[in-house]
Amino acid sequence: MELAHSLLLNEEALAQITEAKRPVFIFEWLRFLDKVLVAANKTDVKEKQKKLVEQLTGLISSSPGPPTRKLLAKNLAALYSIGDTFTVFQTLDKCNDIIRSKDDTAAYLPTKLAAVACVGAFYEKMGRMLGSAFPETVNNLLKSLKSAECLLELQNEAVFMWTAELENIATLCFKALENSNYGVRVAVSKLLGAVMATALMPKQATEAVVNDTSGENKSGAADIAASQHVMVCALQELGSLVQSLNATASPLIQEASIGLLETVTSVLLHPSMAARLAAAWCLRCVAVALPFQLTPFLDRCAERLNNLKTSPEAVSGYSFAMAALLGGVHQCPLGIPHAKGKMVVSIAEDLLRTAAQNSRLSLQRTQAGWLLLGALMTLGPSVVRYHLPKMLLLWRNVFPRSLKELEAEKARGDSFTWQVTLEGRAGALCAMRSFVAHCPELLTEDVIRKLMTPIECAMTMMSHIPSVIKAHGAHLKASAAMVRLRLYDILALLPPKTYEGSFNALLRELVAEFTLTDNSANTTTSLLRSLCHYDDSVLLGSWLQETDHKSIEDQLQPNSASGSGALEHDPSSIYLRIPAGEAVPGPLPLGVSVIDASVALFGVVFPHVSFKHRLQMLDHFAECVKQAKGVRQQAVQLNIFTAVLSALKGLAENKSTLGPEEVRKSALTLVMGALDNPNPILRCAAGEALGRMAQVVGEATFIARMAQYSFDKLKSARDVVSRTGHSLALGCLHRYVGGIGSGQHLKTSVSILLALAQDGTSSEVQTWSLHSLALIVDSSGPMYRGYVEPTLSLVLTLLLTVPPSHTEVHQCLGRCLGAIITTVGPELQGNGATISTIRSSCLVGCAITQDHSDSLVQAAAISCLQQLHMFAPRHVNLSSLVPSLCVHLCSSHLLLRRAAVACLRQLAQREAAEVCEYAMSLAKNSGDKESSGTHVSPFAPGASSRSDIHCRHQGVNITETGLEGLLFGMLDRETDRKLCSDIHDTLGHMLSSLAVEKLSHWLMLCKDVLAASSDMSTAAPLSSGKDEEFEKKDEMDDDTMFTTLGEEDKSKPFVAPRWATRVFAADCLCRIINLCENADQAHFDLAMARSAKLRNPTNDLLVLHLSDLIRMAFMAATDHSNQLRMAGLQALEDIIKKFASVPEPEFPGHVILEQYQANVCSTWIGSGVVSDLNDLRRVHNLLVSSLDKVQAGKGSSSQLYRESATTMEKLAVLKAWAEVYVVAMNIKKEAESKPKRAVKNTDDDDDDDSTIDELPPDSLITLVQPELPILSRLWLAALKDYALLTLPAEFASQLPPDGGAFYTPETIDTARLHYRNSWAPILHAVALWLNSTGFTCSESAEAAAISALQKRSIPVNLSQASGATPSAKSLAEINKDRMHLILGVSIQFLCSPRPEEPVEHVTACLQALHTLLDSPYARIHIAEDQLIGVELLSVLHRLLLTWNPPSVQLLVTGVVQQIVRAAQDYLQEKRNTLNEDDMEKESCPVLGEGGDSGGLIPGKSLVFATMELLMFILVRHMPHLSTKMSDSPSHIATKTRLSEESARLVAAAVTILSDLPSLCSPAGCMTVLPTILFLIARILKDTAIKSADNQVPPPVSAALQGIKSIVTLSMAKTEDTQKQWTALIRSTLACILEYSQPEDSVPVPDEVSMLTAIALFLWSAGSEIIGVQSLQNGCIYRFKNALNSCDPWVQAKCYQLLLSVFQHSNRALSTPYIHSLAPLVVEKLKAVERNRPGSSAELLAVQEGIKVLETLVALGEEQNRVQLLALLVPTLISYLLDENSFASASTASKDLHEFALQNLMHIGPLYPHAFKTVMGAAPELKVRLETAVRASQASKAKVATRQPAPAVHSAPTIKLKTSFF
Repeated sequence: MELAHSLLLNEEALAQITEAKRPVFIFEWLRFLDKVLVAANKTDVKEKQKKLVEQLTGLISSSPGPPTRKLLAKNLAALYSIGDTFTVFQTLDKCNDIIRSKDDTAAYLPTKLAAVACVGAFYEKMGRMLGSAFPETVNNLLKSLKSAECLLELQNEAVFMWTAELENIATLCFKALENSNYGVRVAVSKLLGAVMATALMPKQATEAVVNDTSGENKSGAADIAASQHVMVCALQELGSLVQSLNATASPLIQEASIGLLETVTSVLLHPSMAARLAAAWCLRCVAVALPFQLTPFLDRCAERLNNLKTSPEAVSGYSFAMAALLGGVHQCPLGIPHAKGKMVVSIAEDLLRTAAQNSRLSLQRTQAGWLLLGALMTLGPSVVRYHLPKMLLLWRNVFPRSLKELEAEKARGDSFTWQVTLEGRAGALCAMRSFVAHCPELLTEDVIRKLMTPIECAMTMMSHIPSVIKAHGAHLKASAAMVRLRLYDILALLPPKTYEGSFNALLRELVAEFTLTDNSANTTTSLLRSLCHYDDSVLLGSWLQETDHKSIEDQLQPNSASGSGALEHDPSSIYLRIPAGEAVPGPLPLGVSVIDASVALFGVVFPHVSFKHRLQMLDHFAECVKQAKGVRQQAVQLNIFTAVLSALKGLAENKSTLGPEEVRKSALTLVMGALDNPNPILRCAAGEALGRMAQVVGEATFIARMAQYSFDKLKSARDVVSRTGHSLALGCLHRYVGGIGSGQHLKTSVSILLALAQDGTSSEVQTWSLHSLALIVDSSGPMYRGYVEPTLSLVLTLLLTVPPSHTEVHQCLGRCLGAIITTVGPELQGNGATISTIRSSCLVGCAITQDHSDSLVQAAAISCLQQLHMFAPRHVNLSSLVPSLCVHLCSSHLLLRRAAVACLRQLAQREAAEVCEYAMSLAKNSGDKESSGTHVSPFAPGASSRSDIHCRHQGVNITETGLEGLLFGMLDRETDRKLCSDIHDTLGHMLSSLAVEKLSHWLMLCKDVLAASSDMSTAAPLSSGKDEEFEKKDEMDDDTMFTTLGEEDKSKPFVAPRWATRVFAADCLCRIINLCENADQAHFDLAMARSAKLRNPTNDLLVLHLSDLIRMAFMAATDHSNQLRMAGLQALEDIIKKFASVPEPEFPGHVILEQYQANVCSTWIGSGVVSDLNDLRRVHNLLVSSLDKVQAGKGSSSQLYRESATTMEKLAVLKAWAEVYVVAMNIKKEAESKPKRAVKNTDDDDDDDSTIDELPPDSLITLVQPELPILSRLWLAALKDYALLTLPAEFASQLPPDGGAFYTPETIDTARLHYRNSWAPILHAVALWLNSTGFTCSESAEAAAISALQKRSIPVNLSQASGATPSAKSLAEINKDRMHLILGVSIQFLCSPRPEEPVEHVTACLQALHTLLDSPYARIHIAEDQLIGVELLSVLHRLLLTWNPPSVQLLVTGVVQQIVRAAQDYLQEKRNTLNEDDMEKESCPVLGEGGDSGGLIPGKSLVFATMELLMFILVRHMPHLSTKMSDSPSHIATKTRLSEESARLVAAAVTILSDLPSLCSPAGCMTVLPTILFLIARILKDTAIKSADNQVPPPVSAALQGIKSIVTLSMAKTEDTQKQWTALIRSTLACILEYSQPEDSVPVPDEVSMLTAIALFLWSAGSEIIGVQSLQNGCIYRFKNALNSCDPWVQAKCYQLLLSVFQHSNRALSTPYIHSLAPLVVEKLKAVERNRPGSSAELLAVQEGIKVLETLVALGEEQNRVQLLALLVPTLISYLLDENSFASASTASKDLHEFALQNLMHIGPLYPHAFKTVMGAAPELKVRLETAVRASQASKAKVATRQPAPAVHSAPTIKLKTSFF
C-alpha cells in the first residue's frame, strides 16, 4: 500500500500486483492524491499535470467502481482548479461523448457514471469558466437522469419549481411514493414539503393536505367517527406533551382561563370508546407529570361515577379514568393514600353487584368493575394484601362452581346474558392476570390453588363456547376471543406445573388458535420479528423500527397488525406499564392479540409436554401447511413458525432437549421445507429455527447432518430463494452452536459463502451470504483467523465494485468488516508485514464505507472504526474521524446519530481533550464555501437527507461552546433512550477529563443551560427593517441570492432547554464541584485562589466562581420542575458543605420545597457560614414551623400522597433538627475547651451586641434548647420505630398492629426506606441529649415541659405504643430501656452495614456510642453486664473488617477505649469497697478477669475481645507484627514511617492495650502480659525512628507510657506470680536491649526513646533486675553509646536519664551504674574546655552533664566529698573565660561561662569546708575564679538597669513531651 503514496500513479508497482488487488491500489492512490493535491506546491503540480490528466482520464474508461469514480472526479476537478485549465474543455468533451454513447450494456455503465461524476465535479469547482458548454451538458444529463434528490437540490436554486410547476411536481411525488423504499420516501416527502412550504405560506399548505384527505367528511362535520380520530390524536399529543413538560406544566394545568382539565374530563362522556380511553390516558399523563393532582383526580372521578351511575358513557368513561390514574401511581414515588384502595374496591363491588339490575347498563358496569379491580392490583402487594380474601371470593363466584353447573349453563340464557357473562369472565381473568403480574410476593401455594379453581373452570368452558355461539349468533365471537386472550395471558404467568393436568385440552385450543382452524380470516401473529435475531434486521428491513419515522413506517410493514395498535383494542392496557420507549400503549387488534398470546403460551408449555405429544403436534403442523393454499398458507406457516421458534426458545431457556429421533426428524422436515419459501420472513424464521434446534439438540452428528444438507443444496441450487435460505441456515448454525461446535464445517461454510458473495447477478444472494459470513466470523472467534485474508480481500473488492444503490450489500460488507476487525483484535497493534497489510485493508474498507451515501452503511463504518480504535488507537486518525462524527450528529437518521454518539463516547473515555479540539476545528472551518450552505438551527431535528454526503456540513452548528455545547443541544431534541444515555456518558467522560482545567468553559456551559429562559433570543438584532433587506438583495450576486433563502430562520424564537437537560446540567455542576475537590484544595480557599491567580492569570479556581455557582444552583432550586428543584437543592447543599469555611458568600435563606426545606436549613445552620444571629433566626423559624407540623400528629394534613410520604416529611424534619443539635453541641464543646476570652455579658440582649462579629458560641444551642423536651421524645419515638422495623421477618408478629409513631402498618415497606435514611443523625442527637441531661430527666419532667409548650397551642399526639402510662415506670427502668434501645439499634446496624450505606451513618453511629459512654450511667450499665461490652467489641471488630476509612477506625478505637475505661472504673470501685470490707478478713476474693487460674474465655472475656480487635488494627497498619504476615513470601520487610492517621491509630491501640492488665486478676495478668509486652516492645522498636526535629511520634510516647503503667502495676506482684512476673520483666528488657542495638538499617533508630524505655525499667522495676549481670552490662553499654553520641540532643537526654538512675532510692541498683558511667561523664565534661559549645544544644548537653556531677557530689558521703568536688570544681573553673577572650566569644560560649560561674557561687556556700580544701590545693584555680567574679560584679555595677540573673540553675529547656517519672 505504501507504494501507492506518490503524486503520479506508480505504474510499475501496479503492473506487478495481481488483477484482484489493482482496484484497491488505484483507490489508495486516489485517496493519497486527494489529500496531497490541496497541500502540494503549485509548480510541482503544473510540471506533472499532463501526465496526471492522462492517468486520471485513462481511469474513467477502466470501469471504476462507485467509490473510485467519486474520488477520480474530485481529483480531476481539483487538479484543474490548482494547475492550468488549458485542457479542461477537451476532458469535458471526452466525458460528454461517453455519456452520449449508445452502449447500454451493464458493463459500460460504470464508465458512463464515472464520466457523469467528472462533469458534476468540474461544474462544482469551475462553473463560471465552463459557461459556454453549459446548455449542451445540461441537455445531455437531463436525458440520463431524473430523481427526487436532483429536484430537491434544484428547488433551492430555481424559483420556477414552486410557482408554475407545483401541480406537476405534486403528481410526480405521489407517483414516486408507490412501491418506494425508505430512502425514496424520505426524499420525496422532504421535496413535497419543501416545495409546498415555499409555495404557499405554511398555514395554507397544511390546509391543502388536510382538505385533500378529509374532503368527503366535510358534509357530516358532526359525524362522531370523524371527530373521534381527531380527538384521539389531540388527546394523545396533549398527554405526551404534558408528560414531557413534567412539573413545568403546572401553570398550564392550573390556569383557569385555559380550562385544560375541564375540557379533557368532558371527553370522558364522549359516545366513542376510543375518545373516552384517550381522555383517560391524557389524565394519567397529567397526574404522572403533577403527582399532587393524582388524589384529587381520583376523588373527582369517583364522585362523578357515583353521581352518574345511570349513564353508560359515564360509567365507562370515569372507570377508564380511575383505572388509568391507578396505573400511573407506580410512576409517582409518593403514591396515594392507603384508603383510596378501599374506595376503589367498594366502587368496583358496587358496580358488579348492580350490573344485573339494569340491562341497559349491565355490560358497562361489569366491564368497569373488573377494570377497576385489575387496576387496583398495580398498586402492589402492600395494598392488595388487605383485599385479597374478598378478591378470591369474587373470582370464585364469577364462574360456575361445578361441572354440573357448567353443563346446565349451556342450555340457559339468551344472547345478551351470554355477552354479559363472557365479558364478566374475561374481566375477572384480566384482574387475575394483573394480580399475578403485580403481586408475585402474595402468590403462595394456597393462593395459587384458589386461583386455579376459576381458571380450570374457564378452560373447561372453552370447549362449550362454539355451541353457544352457534345458538346465539356470531356477535359473541369477540367476547369469547377476549376470554381466551385473558386465559392465555394468565396461564403464561403461572408456573406450568400448576395446570399440567389440563395440558391436552389447552394445547388443542392453542394449536387451533394459531393454525387458524376456526378462523376464516388470514390473521398472522406479530411476534415473528421479535423472535428472530436482532442482527437479522438487515434481511427483514426491521431497522425501520429504529428510525425517527417509526410510527409511519410501521403502517407499511407486510404484517397484518403492524402499526395498528390502539387503546380501544384492549382497555386493560390503560393501567398496565408501557413498554420502554413507547409513548402511548398500543395493544394490537383482538384477532392478532389472541394469536400472539397463544404463540407465547405455546412456548411456555411446550418444554413440559411429553415427546409423544410433541411429535403429534409437529406432524399436525406439517399437515396444516399442506392443506392450506395461497395467501392462507403463508399466514398459517408464519404462525406455525412463530410458535415453533417460541417453543425452541422455551426449550433453550429450560435447558431441556427437543426429544428422540422421530421428533427431531419431524421438526427438521418442517423447518427445511421453509428454507426454500419465497417469503423472506419465513426463510429468516426457518434459519433461526434451525440454529435453535442445533442448540437444543446439541449433538455433533445432528449438526453435521443439517450443515451437509445445506452444503449440498447450495452446490446444486441456482435459484435465489434456496441460495439465500440455505446460506442463512449456515450462519444461524454457527451462531447458535459457536465456533467449537461447528468448527469442522468452518472451511466448507466459508468457501461456499465467499463464492456466493461474488454472485453479481443477484444482490439478494450477496446480502444473505455476506450476512451469514458475518455471523460465522462473529461466532468462530480466533478459529477464523486463518480465513481473514481471503475474506478481507473479497470485502474490499465488493466495496469497490458493488453499486451503491445496493445498500443492503454494503451494510453486510460493513458488518463483515467489523467482525473481521474483532477477530484479529489486539493483534492489530503489531508491526509485522501481514498485520500491516490487514490493518491498512481495514482502514481502506472503513474509508469506502464512510463515504457511502447510505446512513446505515455509514453507521457500520463508524462502528468498524470504533473497533479499530479500541484495538489499535494509534492507527485511527482522530483529526478526520471526529469532525465527520460531529457532522453525523445532525443526521436525520437515528441509527447514524446513535453510532456517532456511541463512537464519541468511546473516544472521549480515552482522549477527551483531543476529541474536543478536533471538533472545534469544524467551527473554525465553517467559514469556507462548502459549509455555508443552508443555516439550520441546532434545535431543528435532522437537517440532512438520507444521502448525508450532499450536505456534509449542513446543520452542524458547532459554535464556541464546542462539541459539548452541541451534545447539550442534542439532549433537548433526542427522545431515543439509548442515544440520550450515551450522550450523558460522553459528556460525563469529557467533564471528568477536562472540567478542572477548563473550569470557566464548563461552568459557562452549565450556566447557559440552566439560565436559559424563554425571553433570551438568539435572533440577530433586527435593527434594519425588512424593506432595507430587500433593497440589499438586489445588489447581491446570484450565488448568495440562492443561499440566503433560509436566512430568515434566524429570527425564530429561541427555545429554552428542556427540564431534563437542565437537571443533567445541575448534576454536572455537582460533579464539577467534586472533581475540583479531588484536584486541589485551592479551589475552596479564597486566599490561596487569589494568590494563585496573581502568580498565573490563567489559573482558574472554583472559589472565584462562587457567586455563579450559587446563582446557578438557586435558579435550579426555584424552578417549576420538581426534578430540577431537587437537583438544584442537592447542588446548593454541596456548595454549602464544601464552601462553609470560605468567608461568607451572600446567600438568602429562602423557603424551598417542604421536605428539603428542613434539610437544607440544617445544612446551612450547621455549616458555620452564618455569622449574624438574625439570619439564623429566620431559618430557625422555618425549622420550628416544620416541627409544629410534625407535632400535629398523623391525620391532620390533607392527604394527597401515600402515608409514607408523611413519614418521610416528619423524619426529614426530625433529622434536620438532629443535625442542628449535633452541630450546636459540637460548637459548645469547642468553645468550652478553648481558653476563655473576656467577653462582655451578652445574656441580657443578643441583638444590641453588634460589636462582636462572631456568634457567641452558645447561640445555636440556645435556639435548640427550648425545643429539646419535645424533640427528645419525638427522636426516641422515631428510634423505637426504626428498631421495630429492622426486626427480621419472623418477628413480624411483635410489631404494634396499628403502626408506630410515624408510620402506618400498610405503608411499612416504603416507610422502612425513610427510616433508613434518617436514623443515624437522630441516634447521635439522642446520645448527646442523654449524655447532657437525659439520664437524669424522667418523663414526668418532660410532660411538664410539654404542657408548657402546649400554650403554643399545638396538639401533641404521641401515643405510647405500649399503652403504659408514663408515670408507671421508674427513672431506672426508663433509662434501662433507653440504653437498650440505643445499644440495640447501634449493634444491629454495625453488625452488617450494607456496602452502599453512606459512611456518615457509620460515623454518626460510632460517635453516638462514644458520646453515650461519656455519661456515668451508661458506663456503669455497660460495665455491669460484661457480655454487652463483649458483644459490642465483636461487632466493632466485624465493622473494621469491612470498612477501611481511617476516620472509622479512629472512632472505633475511641469507643473501645470508652468500654475499657468503663470496665476499669467499675472494677476499681469494686476493689475499693472490697478493701474496706476485707480489712478485717484474711482471705479476699480475687477480682478481675482470669480469676485464680488465669484463663480467659473467648466470647465472654472483655480483655480477649479487646485484644483481638486491637491486634487487627495493629496488623493492618504494621503487617510485620503478625508472624503469619511476615513469613508470607509476598511480605517485604520495610521500615517506613507510618502515615499521620496510622500513627494516631497505633498510638490509640497501644494506650488501650496497656490499660488491659488492670482489668485482670494477677493470674489473668500473667496470661495477657507476654502478648501485650511483646507488642509494645515491637511497636516501640518499629516506630522509634529518628526525625530531624527530634519529635516523638505518638506511638512511641504511647508505648513508653504503656511500659510505665505496666511495670508499676502493683496488683500483679503476688507471691504466686512473683517468679513469672520477674521473668517477664527481665525478658522484656532483654528484648528492648536487643532492639536498641544500633543496626546498619536505613531509618536511624531513635536512641533516646529506647534509652527512656530502659530507664523506665531501671527506675520502676529495679528489684527484679538487680544483679542480672547480662542485663546490667547491656544497659550500661547503651548508656555509654549515647554519651559518646555526636548528637548533643542525645547526650543531653542521656544525662537526664542517667540522673534519674543515679538518684534511684535502691543503692544496689544505682551503684554499678555510677561506678561504670561516672568516670566517662567526668571525662566528657573535662573535654569541653578544649572544645567549647557552639550551639544552644551543645550548651544544654554540658549543663545536663554538670547537673549529673553535682548530684553525684550531693549523693557522696562526707568523707569522699573532697575527692568528688576535686572532679567538679576544676571542671567548672575550666569553663570560665578571661576578660580578653570573653568579649570575642560566641553566645553559647558566654552562656557557658555564666553558667559555670553561677554554679561555683552556689557550690561554695553548700560545702564550705571541702570547697576550701580543693581551692587551696590549686592556687591557679583560685586566681581564675576571683578574676571572673570581679569582672562579673563590675559589669553588673555598670549596667544597673539589667536584672541580675537568678542564682538558681535553670530547668532544662527541652522536656520530654510526657513526663514519665
